[in-house]
Amino acid sequence: MKDAGRLPRETVARLVSAVDAGMSGTVNVLAGLVAVPGIAWPDFDPSALEQSAGKVRNLLHETGFADAEIIRATDPAGVPGAPGVFAARPAAPGLPTVLLYAHHDVQPPGPAGEWESDPFVAVVRDGRLWGRGAADDKAGIVMHVAAVRALHAVLGPGHGLGLTFFIEGEEESGSPTLPALLAQHKPRFQAEAAIVADAGSWKIGTPALTTSLRGLVDGTIEVRTLDHALHSGSYGGPALDAPTVLARLMATFHHEDGSVAVEGLVTARLEGPDFSEDEFRRDAGVPDHIQLAGTGKISSRLWSKPALSFVGLDAPPIATAPNTLIPTAAVKFSLRIPPGNDPDEAMEAVRRHALKHAPFGAEVTFTPGTKSKPFAVAPRDRMAQTALWALGEAWGAEAVTRGTGGSIPFVAELTRYYPRCSILLTGPRDPDSRAHGANESVHLSELRNAILAEALFLAALCQNPAAGLP
Repeated sequence: MKDAGRLPRETVARLVSAVDAGMSGTVNVLAGLVAVPGIAWPDFDPSALEQSAGKVRNLLHETGFADAEIIRATDPAGVPGAPGVFAARPAAPGLPTVLLYAHHDVQPPGPAGEWESDPFVAVVRDGRLWGRGAADDKAGIVMHVAAVRALHAVLGPGHGLGLTFFIEGEEESGSPTLPALLAQHKPRFQAEAAIVADAGSWKIGTPALTTSLRGLVDGTIEVRTLDHALHSGSYGGPALDAPTVLARLMATFHHEDGSVAVEGLVTARLEGPDFSEDEFRRDAGVPDHIQLAGTGKISSRLWSKPALSFVGLDAPPIATAPNTLIPTAAVKFSLRIPPGNDPDEAMEAVRRHALKHAPFGAEVTFTPGTKSKPFAVAPRDRMAQTALWALGEAWGAEAVTRGTGGSIPFVAELTRYYPRCSILLTGPRDPDSRAHGANESVHLSELRNAILAEALFLAALCQNPAAGLP
């Protein structure tokens, strides 16, 4: 018996066996990917990123995609971007195409002393594989590869489902050339569904489909209070230094309770499970004596409301600071915007706020930075319903829908070109994965379940294409 998204029990059982039989090899592949420190930041060795892309291309060749190739674009200044990997197999008539996305670049490891083992030597202990990129996002790569291999093992490589791999190489550095790359290769990215393996479960044992993302708006705000630096003893008092004035301006961006005070931003209406305050404090490492910002449910504050942070400051460092009144200071802001907000309008709202609240008549220079749109899955998206079935089947537990406060540039760009594509955010991460931090890891049982869920989803579309029709 099969209906929207379901498969015969025999097919499910064969997929389970295929995934389990391949897990040892999958873990070895992931360990090999972790060993390559591919970091798409200017201060790091670019040859490692090229090596990482090459390993991914070879992996796709071994999975049966003979056309796997390295592709890249150039940024607005003409500088070549980081290497991505692309491969595709066209769909048979009447069957959809599914785009499989992950990224092979990783964050810098940070201080070596914070790691319990070498960040670029994969170690398996306590049911987890540890290493930089183990969860974010090399596990996403092997999730796609292992799911496709299981699908081929059970239904044969001639199943007819269209499959497109795109493994990005610069996601952790903000995807600077991604818009140009998609513009240059737009027809190659057309698909009815895209599985973006850059998310994860609600908690170990409870699968989740991420159905919303906050967008991102950032930029810099500079204040000037003097023509030049002054002796602090001779002129301090009547004249204020720029860091002091900037600090007062920064304070106006939040209400007393810590919520964002910028006029014109809206709150989304999103549903999903909630965190307790204790769970949030534990996962985020917030001590009990620190007051949490905002009001309402923790999940609402993370997914449905805007959040503004100041992530960089230009002022003299303490070690070399002269005893002078500093004429200029600048700060970089990062504003996360939930669905319902337009990035251009949000950028303008921040600019208006900065100019309106400049203390003591300080000269303010506002420089806009990057922008990405928020994302939300349509409420009755049938691809999403099929994905929820597959997640529940793989985990043996009902899947939940959730939002996330982060932004994924690829999602924003793909929806710009293909607004009818169903974007499904999944992955093997869990709240203990510590993505971007020291001692990053992926839980191997969660990885196994994520692989199986994707294989079930793909098989369901092969045998019942109507499961994913709008």
